[in-house]
Amino acid sequence: MSEIATSKRQITFIYNSDSVRARKALALIQTKELPIREIDVLTTKLTRAQLADIASDLNLPISELVNQDHPYFQEHFGHADFSDMEWLTMIEHNPQILKQPIAMMGDKTILVDTPTDVLQL
Repeated sequence: MSEIATSKRQITFIYNSDSVRARKALALIQTKELPIREIDVLTTKLTRAQLADIASDLNLPISELVNQDHPYFQEHFGHADFSDMEWLTMIEHNPQILKQPIAMMGDKTILVDTPTDVLQL
């Protein structure tokens, strides 16, 4: 998977299947009568290029894709300052620290803070 293609007729949902919030948001998306492309970051590895594209689509610095409050991040990385490439590599190899879920449809990409955010699509 090189680029994450999006369509106005399909929702692309990037999430961690261990996340309760993500499962609730996915259930809401399923109420829309559109096809859903699910990307579970625990089973489907995102590349650094895809992660950089997601950050760009969200209009966020790459460091903001990382959940710095996540216990794994705290234990292994702390609050150090990293380069963009280091942030991307960190997420690529430790997908559980990616802020998620992320929903995409057409040219709209959102970081889902609450499950009902997906209704913005």
